[in-house]
Amino acid sequence: MSDRRAGGDARRGPLSHIRVLDLSRIMAAPWATQVLADLGADVVKVERPGAGDDTRSWGPPFLADEAGEPTRDAGYFLSVNRGKRSVAIDLAKPEGQEIVRRLAAGADVVIENFKTGNLARYGLDAASLRAANPRLIYCSVTGFGQDGPRRYQAAYDFAIQAMGGLMSVTGERDDAPGGGPQKVGVPIVDLMTGMYAAVAILAALARRAETGRGDTVDLAMLDVQAAFLANQAMNWLVGGRTPQQGGNRHPNIQPQDVFPCADGQIVLAVGNDGQFAKLCDAIGRPEWARDERFAANAGRVRDLAALSPLLAERFRDFTKDELTAALDAAGVPCGPINTVPQVFEDPQVVHRRMLRRLPHPAAGTVPQVVSPMNFAEAPLAFDRAPPLLGQHTAEVLGEVGLGQAEIDALAARGVV
Repeated sequence: MSDRRAGGDARRGPLSHIRVLDLSRIMAAPWATQVLADLGADVVKVERPGAGDDTRSWGPPFLADEAGEPTRDAGYFLSVNRGKRSVAIDLAKPEGQEIVRRLAAGADVVIENFKTGNLARYGLDAASLRAANPRLIYCSVTGFGQDGPRRYQAAYDFAIQAMGGLMSVTGERDDAPGGGPQKVGVPIVDLMTGMYAAVAILAALARRAETGRGDTVDLAMLDVQAAFLANQAMNWLVGGRTPQQGGNRHPNIQPQDVFPCADGQIVLAVGNDGQFAKLCDAIGRPEWARDERFAANAGRVRDLAALSPLLAERFRDFTKDELTAALDAAGVPCGPINTVPQVFEDPQVVHRRMLRRLPHPAAGTVPQVVSPMNFAEAPLAFDRAPPLLGQHTAEVLGEVGLGQAEIDALAARGVV
């Protein structure tokens, strides 16, 4: 696997010289490898023959083929596997384990999210693979890490949002209509864990460039959730008060909330005293910025119960478009509450080409929400759709020296 531009296409992007062996599935670790693939890395995704990544079946909806019939690939899978090559290998079979070892010998990075200790039974753990390839960076993503009392437990995003405190600060307060703890509307712990994994891998690659040695990365979802409690954690550590659900209100900066207008709602996100003064001018209430209760942010947080009704009453004199236009002109951060379809109709999102359609072997094309990273010197290329299960098995195994007869024999035995 010495050819970093494998598969017949010249990879682009800042990681076009890097090969990643992806032994992961579901969301957290595959999000990391999609980030690396977007950056140009050649990501080889190993999946179970006949079944593949669990998320292929997490539908509906499923991608429709060119005849309009549903394929076996759910939208969930398509959201997190762009840019990869799929190889079907049964890791439970010794021949499959040997193939993975051969793939790892030529890889820069291995990432996996098996339960702690499971891959060691197959000789595919960090110690085994790094002994054969000392330059290898091996990243393990689990719910709770490689040590500690919970190390053998499985975990999903929802449970970690609860255990890690996120749900205790998300949603309306308990005594409000619709109150109670809420999860975030996307699998945010999975996504943040994937981002942390990608950052850790990039840091290990940078260090390897200096030392010549790889590294082993241990990343736990619960650790990640604790880490990105961020200001809410520090509010408790410094202030001593347990953070609570506050709906859409910011715990430290005001006014920031959802407010009604004559024909709907907008989000207001004032960030400093200057912006508050501009807000007051824009809505014809400049005296509020001189009110000693509201002139400084600390006062606005303290006296929010007095300020919010004043704003809500005044905003009802405006339509959404009138108010957002006035606040935009004044430089006050605000925005409409868009539906998902409306996001991709926003002129700025359209201009930035965040939604693209990539060629797909079954569907003709597949929609993809692409990476937000833009590089002047090493632009990203989005030219490889989420793969069909085992689409690249023969191609990748050929790169490690297996002939077609050997591949056919392995397929007959259910190894690939």
